[in-house]
Amino acid sequence: MKLLNPKKYSRSQTDKAGITLSKKEITEEDKNEALEILGQWRGAHSYPLHIFKKTLKNYSEKIDRKSITVQRLKRVPSIIKKLNRTYEFQEGKIKLSRMQDIAGCRAIVRSIKNVWQLKEQYHKSKLRHKLIKEYDYITYPKIDGYRSVHLVYKYESDRERKEYNGLLIEVQLRSQLQHIWATAVETTSLFIGQVLKSAEGEAKWNEFFRLLSSAFAKMENCPIVSNTPMNKQVLYNLIKEKEKELNIITRMRKWNESLRQFEDLKSEKQKEFFVLELDTIQEKITITAFSRKEEKKAIDMYAQIEKKIYGKSEYDVVLVGADNMVELKKAYPNYFADTKEFIKLLTTILEEVN
Repeated sequence: MKLLNPKKYSRSQTDKAGITLSKKEITEEDKNEALEILGQWRGAHSYPLHIFKKTLKNYSEKIDRKSITVQRLKRVPSIIKKLNRTYEFQEGKIKLSRMQDIAGCRAIVRSIKNVWQLKEQYHKSKLRHKLIKEYDYITYPKIDGYRSVHLVYKYESDRERKEYNGLLIEVQLRSQLQHIWATAVETTSLFIGQVLKSAEGEAKWNEFFRLLSSAFAKMENCPIVSNTPMNKQVLYNLIKEKEKELNIITRMRKWNESLRQFEDLKSEKQKEFFVLELDTIQEKITITAFSRKEEKKAIDMYAQIEKKIYGKSEYDVVLVGADNMVELKKAYPNYFADTKEFIKLLTTILEEVN
């Protein structure tokens, strides 16, 4: 695996690239230069990310042998959106070099009990890496309904690869229910052309997913989303009203049927990195698979495609790491318009309404 040097560009050059990309109007030359620096900085996180994913896989499979573990480098549109966001707890906007989730790995376990067990495993572990922040969005759900546990670590090594010391890696811990909800939000965002994360879409869509999140939280005996009904029957009635208004199930079934996959998901052997290109106009997904030794090629391809589709919301691309193609689809069903499990759960809720 060819490694990228995190010090090829200085932190000030990296932050300047972030400022450039966050501007509404930039020249093509400035954009390409800034994307090159961003790509180098993001790609340099691949080595520590691999280390953290390996640890996460080891921990999660001891707790739930059917757990799924994946990794990803944050997409350019998501990075730029975050660079433009202001935060109450700090002055000004976040700097690119300080972004905590530019690289992350995720474990999806079967139950909420498994999530707490996995979180406890990290707390009692003797990792040399430093836990700098912990976000418990299960006990305190986000306003948009997002629920998960996020652990932010600073990579630290006293043995080898010291040049990566200080890079931040985010570890996400989710139950299957939380993952089904989150990927349904991602799928819907892609197909209706709205950013539903952080409650930035239309109010009717935001409210539907907030209500659903509370319904799922109740199933796990966890705190519900703020300003949603405590009473189960009232909550389910509101969900039914919103589903009827938005025609959710019909829409999602259409998305499931319409996305034509041109790849045999089980055909690729010994591949660990995948570039997923989604074209919502032609309704197709293109998957390019790479081996561990080809990770640098995958990172380069990811960066080139992002340059090509820059500013075009009807296209999306992501680079992810998974042990095989089957786990890839399970972990990222939003890129395959696979909302079958979500539809099953929603149907069960609707059937309980008097």
